[in-house]
Amino acid sequence: MCLILVALDAHERYPFILAANRDEFHHRPTAPADRWNDAPDVFGGRDLEKGGTWLALSQRGALAAVTNYRDPSRKIEAPESRGLLVSNFVREADSARAFVAAALARGNDYDGFNLLAADASGVWYGSNRGGAAQRLGPGLHGLSNHLLDTPWPKVRRAKAALGPVLQLDGAALETALLALLADDARAPDAELPATGVSLDWERQLSPVFIRMDGYGTRASTVVLIDDRGEARFVERSFDPAGGPPTDRSASLNLEAPINLGA
Repeated sequence: MCLILVALDAHERYPFILAANRDEFHHRPTAPADRWNDAPDVFGGRDLEKGGTWLALSQRGALAAVTNYRDPSRKIEAPESRGLLVSNFVREADSARAFVAAALARGNDYDGFNLLAADASGVWYGSNRGGAAQRLGPGLHGLSNHLLDTPWPKVRRAKAALGPVLQLDGAALETALLALLADDARAPDAELPATGVSLDWERQLSPVFIRMDGYGTRASTVVLIDDRGEARFVERSFDPAGGPPTDRSASLNLEAPINLGA
């Protein structure tokens, strides 16, 4: 997952909105979003290589997503899978607050990560590349492969596009969010970050939606949770060979709402 947008208490009907793109190598085996055979209360995709996931939601009202922190100069030997942070959280009973704090305490076991976890304890963010766990407040938040709300071009562009979209509702909102996630415009060179990869890679990684040989946006996901705890989860998966995308969706009646209070 290389872009996550979250809108908290910014929509009349949906106090929690998430829109995200997962960018990954095309050869990495992946299962599309579905209910998990070994945890039927969880809906999300699966990484078939390591067993984790990039984004999932459980019936109990626990949601998590992860992105990598791009810093090729800081790699560890035999790291734990970052995707297991997400799958472990949605399976377990720990609060989002406690889970993010515990993940940061074990941060040296992982390459760089950004973790977003939400449940009845609030919406929490943490990175093993900077700072303590923090609770997100109302408003629009963006996360890519640096720290939360770092103004990379794709984060600025996507957040600017998100505001007007929040005037829509229902199916129109869902469609507009997926269209926002399909933006493949590259950023000007002068705006590119310097993350330790080549300039050509910075260019190709700069869009909201990435198209590269062997690598790119594998899935776009929208999660809408209304004020009654009804959740709508939509994943659009993309064929690297250029075939039509595949949509999968689920509706979940959450046992406990995500807490957006102070």
